[in-house]
Amino acid sequence: MMDLLLDTHVAIWWMEGSDRLGSRCKATLFRPGARLWISTASVWEMAIKSGLGRLKLSTPLDECIPDLFARGALCLPISLNHALAVRTLPPHHADPFDRMLIAQAHCENLTLVTADSLIRAYDVRTLDAAA
Repeated sequence: MMDLLLDTHVAIWWMEGSDRLGSRCKATLFRPGARLWISTASVWEMAIKSGLGRLKLSTPLDECIPDLFARGALCLPISLNHALAVRTLPPHHADPFDRMLIAQAHCENLTLVTADSLIRAYDVRTLDAAA
């Protein structure tokens, strides 16, 4: 079983059917036995950006997020352990949402699927979303 936590931009690429999601990454995401996780932190980030007009989606957020879960993605809530783990992360990345995803991936032993090169500086398994 491979557990994959999608970075926010990767979840958006998946929802939008973007070509930015690489073919090797897609093959891994949809391999039998792969479990895809979407953090509530990512949904929160998308909701903020959508509300500010900085995220334009082809389908409204309150429709496309439930669709991700209907297609088999699992919801990863933010736990107290995740929140506390953020404090011990080195300051390679300033984005609080990315820092939460890194903490969650570390705490839950997940592979973080991302195209963000700054995340690779952390002690967490990653999968290059663009490859």
